Parts: sequence; structure tokens; C-alpha cells
Amino acid sequence: MNNVQEIELPPDPERVIVGLRDTGYEFNTAVADIVDNSIAANATNIRLQLGIDLKGNIRLLIADNGDRMDRQGLINAMQYGSKARSNLASLGKYGLGLKTASTAFCTRLSVISRPNAITSPLMATWDLYHVADAKKWALLLNEICDDEAVELMNKVAPGQAGTVVLWENVDRLIKDYSDPAGKPARKALQTKENSLRHHLALVYQRFLDLDDNRAPNIIIELNDEPVAPWDPFQRGLSELVAEEKVTTRLSDGREAQFIIRAFILPRREEFPDDALAAAALLSNERQGIYIYRENRLIHDADWLGLYQKEPHLSLLRIEFSFDHKLDDAFHLDIKKSQIILNDDIATWLSHEFLTSPRREANRRSREGQQKEISKRGEGAHDNSNNNIRNREAVAGGPKVNITDLSAGEAEVENKHGKTRLRLTITSAKRSGEVFVQPVDGIKNGLLFQPAIIEQHKAVQLNTSHPYYHKVYIPNLNRSVTMQGLDSLMWALTVAELSTVQDNTAAIFQDMRYEVSRILEKLVETLPEPNMGSDNGD
Repeated sequence: MNNVQEIELPPDPERVIVGLRDTGYEFNTAVADIVDNSIAANATNIRLQLGIDLKGNIRLLIADNGDRMDRQGLINAMQYGSKARSNLASLGKYGLGLKTASTAFCTRLSVISRPNAITSPLMATWDLYHVADAKKWALLLNEICDDEAVELMNKVAPGQAGTVVLWENVDRLIKDYSDPAGKPARKALQTKENSLRHHLALVYQRFLDLDDNRAPNIIIELNDEPVAPWDPFQRGLSELVAEEKVTTRLSDGREAQFIIRAFILPRREEFPDDALAAAALLSNERQGIYIYRENRLIHDADWLGLYQKEPHLSLLRIEFSFDHKLDDAFHLDIKKSQIILNDDIATWLSHEFLTSPRREANRRSREGQQKEISKRGEGAHDNSNNNIRNREAVAGGPKVNITDLSAGEAEVENKHGKTRLRLTITSAKRSGEVFVQPVDGIKNGLLFQPAIIEQHKAVQLNTSHPYYHKVYIPNLNRSVTMQGLDSLMWALTVAELSTVQDNTAAIFQDMRYEVSRILEKLVETLPEPNMGSDNGD
């Protein structure tokens, strides 16, 4: 008979508590995990103080006026894997966030709590060095609380229940400096503060926005300055182009719903003013799917592996909102920072829902881009036209006579004889622009084509072609480079007219198509030009 023994085998306290420091938290994500606990406790006022003293010691305090927490409640909150909240929709999910998020950056974590106005606050502390020395899960309880924490609690929750989370011995926030309290260290901490402010503004936008009724309103202050909500979708300015409310059946038979919306933001020049455009952060990095769980942003600006980010989709932002019922279905992690889409939803998103919004965002972006290219390219080919005019006679070429202007027909006379061709016959858009003319689009997407402009042999360049965008645009202010590029294109068209015959005209057209196609492929990996700079670089 096999005897099965049951052995209680608790983990080594030091190994585990120190090992949990390396769960991969980023600073902003860690702080947000603590703010989640405040919101889960129904706090309406949350204040954060991040500072450095004269010795270079960094401290972070997060105070709130949330629900009462007596001695036992405080001990439970400090337990690793604390008891589950009765409200499954709570932003605090696994009972680990407070501890693991905090000790990822500090070696001493305290929570100071006051259950009511007449009871003195109590402080519970995890000191990682004390745990290592005691060799047991030794939580420290103290009725003598940190003075700064109590002072902040009194400001946030005067005469009522309040809680403060305190980080001390912060050793993983900024790098070590020779002068830990010097200007470089303070500047690095200021950078962290600025990043945290934007993160809180984005993650809790629905809670901070008084006009948004999807979430209860709260006030968050960071170093005595209110955190203003930041809406990545810029409602009121953007256009809602698609919306779906999808009901799905879970493995246990329950039904759950998620909401997905697609917004297209205005182009920069379409914003009412520059300040609003700057606030919208119209960068390539901000496009993608923004995922909300219980109205709290958990993952942003990412296509979840469905697509790569590309400049022509920088105006497209997708809102994906779900509640706690879908936590398991979406494999929500401990940090509540990402989800994994199942195959059915991923396929539906990429092949159905996102198809039309992506196409429309691409169209609007390219339309605006073409306007900017036309504006910036005005006059960029003047030197080329002047140079070719001065050298036209030396370059030579065939005689070209217009035979039917309305039909766009011309007769080309070269060393092989006379050939009738259908050519683009037009006039100059700008004075002197009779040899090289930029145009917005050429049939079949060609990069260039022969033309007759005011009786001169000319080339038209397609400003919509990727080659023009990635090679010409960065060099608009470089005269010699522009003349070199334009001279090559003009020479190719004159060479075509100089050698074309009736039986080779179609071959030359095919060659232009193949050259245009090959160049499009070759420039795919070239960087997108910065349309905001003077020279496009």
C-alpha cells in the first residue's frame, strides 16, 4: 500500500520577497497599480508626493481618502496574495500589486492607515532587509507612524478614514550618481515625474474627466499639481468611423460583452490651433489599439501583433473596452498591462472590423501628405529647369511636333524615322517649369512619363510615388542633388523619344512601369522623411 505524506513546504522568505522585485514592473505601471487600490477602495481624492532630500534619498507617498481599513484589514492588504475583494470588478485583481509593484523600486514599503477620525493611524511595513535577517515573513506593525505620511493623510482625508503608501530606500528608480542629491539626479527624477504625470492622465482619463460618465470621478494630484485627463481619441475633434458592441459566450456558458470603436484624428493642419495639435501627440507611436478594463487603460498604442506601425496610419486609434468577465478569456497578467487576444477575435479585428478604418485613415493621411508635398515642393525644381534650358541644345534629342492637341497626339522624328505617339501635352504650372514638372499622380502609378510642355520635351514626376516621397523630399533644399535627380529623369524621357519606334512604344511603357515598380520596392525600408523639418530629414 502506498502511503502519501503531506508536507507543508513554505517558500524561503528572503528568496521569494527579493525575487519578486524582478517581476518586470516599469515605474509608471507600478504607481498605477497602487492608484488602482485607492480607486478600488472608493477613494475620490488621491495625492502623490515624489521627492528627493539633501542626502539623495528618494521617497514616494501616495495618499487617499478611501474606505476604512482597520488593523486586520491593513494586515490583509500587506499579505502577499491577500484575500480577494468581494467586488470582482475591482481594479485591484490579484492581491499582489501593492507589494510587488512597490518593492520593484524600494526595499522598504509601509502602509499607514486610519480607520476613522478618532482612531490613531497604524503603520505596517515590509522591510526586505529585516525579512532577510529574521528569515521569516516578518511584517512590522507600528503605532508610531511616519510624520510626513500622517501630514499628507490629514490633507487628503481630514477628519476621516485615510491611507498612505510610502516607499523608502528607493534604489531602482534612477541610476546611481556620484552626487546623489545633485542637479543631474534631480533632473532625472523630474523626468520620471513628468512621465508619470502623463501616464496617470492617460490611464485614468475616464476617471479624471468630469464630463465622462463611464467611470466615477476622482481627483489626482502629483506634487501639489492636479493631473488633467488626456484623451488619446480627442473626442470632439476626431471622427468616430466604426463601432461594434460584441457579445461573446465564455467557456463556462456566461455571456460577456466588449465594445470597440475606431477614431480618426484630424491632420495637424486641421486642428483649431497648434496647442491642441501638440496636445494630441500626433506621432506615429500613438497609433494602435487602446485597451480598457473596467474603464482603466491597461495597454495602449499597440496593434497587438496584428500589424506593424506605419506613418500613414498615425491618425488611427482604436478603443477596446471590456469588463472583468473577460479577464480569463484575455489572459490578463498580474500587472494588468496587457492582454492576449484569442484567434477568433484577432481574425475578426484584422480581416473585418479594422479593414475599413485603416483604409480611410490611410487615404486621409496621404491626402494631407500630398498637400504638404505640393506646398514644400513648389519651386524645388526651378534650378533644374534653368539648367536644362541652358543645356537643351547641347543635349539634343528628336524633333517632336504636336499633330492633334485635343487627342494628345504628337509625331516624334528620330534616327529611326517618324513615330506617332500619344503624349501628355500641357502648359507650365509655374513660369519656366517646362522641362521638369511635378504632378500629383500619374496613370498606373508610374514614377515618371514623357510630356510636351509648351513645345519642349519634358518629364512629369509623380509626387505620389514612394520614390519621390522618400528620395526627393529629403533633398528639396539641396540644389545639386535635385538637379542630378531631375536631369536623370529628363534624360531618360528624351532617350526614350530618341529611340522609340512604332513597334517599341509599348516596350518603353512597360519599362517605365517596371522601373517605377522596382524603385517602389527598393525604397520601402528607407526612413520616412520628417515633413516638419526644413529639409525633410
